[in-house]
Amino acid sequence: MAVPIIDSNMTLEEALAGKKIPEKIRENLVLTDISYFSFDGLVHRGQLVVHKQVENELKEIFDAIFKIKFIVEKAVPVSAYGWSDEDSMSANNTSAFNYRLIYGTDRLSNHSYGLAVDINPFINPYIASDGKVFPADASYNPDKPGALKENDKVVSLFTSRGWEWGGRWNPKDWQHFQKKNCMYPIT
Repeated sequence: MAVPIIDSNMTLEEALAGKKIPEKIRENLVLTDISYFSFDGLVHRGQLVVHKQVENELKEIFDAIFKIKFIVEKAVPVSAYGWSDEDSMSANNTSAFNYRLIYGTDRLSNHSYGLAVDINPFINPYIASDGKVFPADASYNPDKPGALKENDKVVSLFTSRGWEWGGRWNPKDWQHFQKKNCMYPIT
């Protein structure tokens, strides 16, 4: 493999800095390196903060994504964006852990436990039930490189391992995968 371009080289402490995270959640998080082809056609290395119970599975999925040369813009922990989900999505940043609420609710997102992943969110936006698009100015076009769509290999890599894809939901969350039937805390 070619020497990768490093998109993120944080420690776990750096990846979690600047946000008050309950210790029960923090103690289950790990930082994992992933490799991918980016839009420049070169190999990049980034990082995801995930729940330790899904780390190996996500490594396998992202290794397979790498082998099929699916394009991922970058993968940098959301702390690099000041914990702003909107800023991370606007940068088309693939991410996992972000201690936050589900949009429009008072419930924690599966991202708050490291049990969800958003891939290329600017290309694969979330369309809320109120019609708002996240990130702002994004639009979904399944023909764009890096787009997720029904019956593609990336969706199959996740769903065959028990992950739900938000592209099958109403409203649509094209970027989102979450571990199915997985309620925190996982022991």
